[in-house]
Amino acid sequence: MANKQILDKLSIYIPQKKMEQNPVERLIRLSEKRDRSINYLVVDAILQYLTKEEKA
Repeated sequence: MANKQILDKLSIYIPQKKMEQNPVERLIRLSEKRDRSINYLVVDAILQYLTKEEKA
């Protein structure tokens, strides 16, 4: 089995159908409102999702 590497970077692809919901623009507005980076918001959302799903 190959050695696993820990990734410290992640990029995402937003499908065209989801772009109709303006996720990037919404993240920009929320990051400004909360005085947080977009990266902070995305990582926080991922961690919340993982916690929720791992309990299920």
